[in-house]
Amino acid sequence: MMENLVSNWFDGGILPDSYVLPPEKRPGKLIFPVAKMIPVIDFENHDRRSTIHQILEACQDYGLFQVVNHGVPRDLMDETMNVMKKFHEMPTKDKASECSKDPERSCRFYTSSENYTSEKVHYWRDAVIHHCDPLDDYMQFWPENPTAYREVVGQFTIAVRKLASLILDLIGEGLGFNPGHFGGEYSKKPMLLVNHYPPCPDPSLTLGLAKHCDPSVITIILQGDVPGLQVFYDEEWFVVEPLAHAFVVNLGYILQIMSNGKLKGAVHRVVTSSTVARTTASLFIYPSEDSVIEPQTALVNASNPPLYRAFLYKHFRTKYISATADAKTVEQFILKTSTDDHDGHGDVDDNLDLTK
Repeated sequence: MMENLVSNWFDGGILPDSYVLPPEKRPGKLIFPVAKMIPVIDFENHDRRSTIHQILEACQDYGLFQVVNHGVPRDLMDETMNVMKKFHEMPTKDKASECSKDPERSCRFYTSSENYTSEKVHYWRDAVIHHCDPLDDYMQFWPENPTAYREVVGQFTIAVRKLASLILDLIGEGLGFNPGHFGGEYSKKPMLLVNHYPPCPDPSLTLGLAKHCDPSVITIILQGDVPGLQVFYDEEWFVVEPLAHAFVVNLGYILQIMSNGKLKGAVHRVVTSSTVARTTASLFIYPSEDSVIEPQTALVNASNPPLYRAFLYKHFRTKYISATADAKTVEQFILKTSTDDHDGHGDVDDNLDLTK
C-alpha cells in the first residue's frame, strides 16, 4: 500500500486517469461561495441557553458550525498542526515504519480510502488513523517521529475529546435528554484521523474526499489555514472558511438518527489545491460496536413516529464502508420501513442483509 501513497509517487505532471472522477462528480473550475451563513459560536458566551439555541439551530439547518474560544489552547493547536505537517514531510519509508508498530493496525497509514483496492476511482489524499481509547494503550503505537509527536498529539486528543463531550452535553440538554446522555457507549470509540492532501495537478477533475456524511455522532475538525472543506446546502456547495484557532463541528449520521431527524448530518466533501498542501486533524466520536442506535424515546411519540430503524452500530459501520458512504445505500439501511415495528421501541434487527 505504501507505494500507492500520493505523496510517495507524484512529483507533478498530469493527473492519472485513476483519479479522474466521472463528469457529474467533478468539482469543475467554478469558484464556490464562502459559507457566510454557517454560525461561528463563541464558547466564552456565558449565556448557556443562548449557546444551546445557536448550536441546535445550526444543527437543524446545516449540520455544521464552527466554535471559537473553546478552551483548547491555541499553542497546542499550532504545535499539533506543525508536528503533523512535519510527519507528512518525512520520507515514505519512515512514515510507513512509524505507523506499523501494532500488528492489529490501530495506527495505520493509507491512501484515498480504506477501499483502495476495490474502489473505481481514487481520491487525492493520504491519511493516518489513530485509535485513542484507552489512550495509554494505543499511544504506544503512534509515531515517535517527528520528536514530540506522541506527546503533542496525545495532549491535543485529550483536549478535543473534552470539547466534544461539552458539545454533546449541550446538544443533549437542548434535546431534553438527561445529563450525560451521550457519554458512555455513545462516545466510547473516539478516533483521530490526520488527512494530508498534496498539491494536485488538476483540482477540477478530482477530490480529496467524496461527497458524504460521517458515520459518527459528531466530528471535530482542525482545518488549518488552507481552504478545502465544502458543505452541501440548498443544492449548492459552499466553502467552509478556515478561521484561526477555530474548530469545525460536523454532525454525523448517528446523531441524525438518534434525534429522529430533528438534527441533520452534514453533507460535505474536500476539494484540492494546485499550489499548496493541506493537512487537517479530525476527531471522530463513534459509539461502541454493540451500541443500539435508534431514535431516542424522548423524541418519539404518536405525532412523531420513528423515522429510522434500530440497529447495532457495527452493522451500520460495515454497511457504510462497503457502500463507500453512498447516501442512497446508507439510507436504505437506516430508514424505517413498513415491515419494521411501529411502536418506537422496535427490536434490533440483528440479521439485516448487508449485501443489498
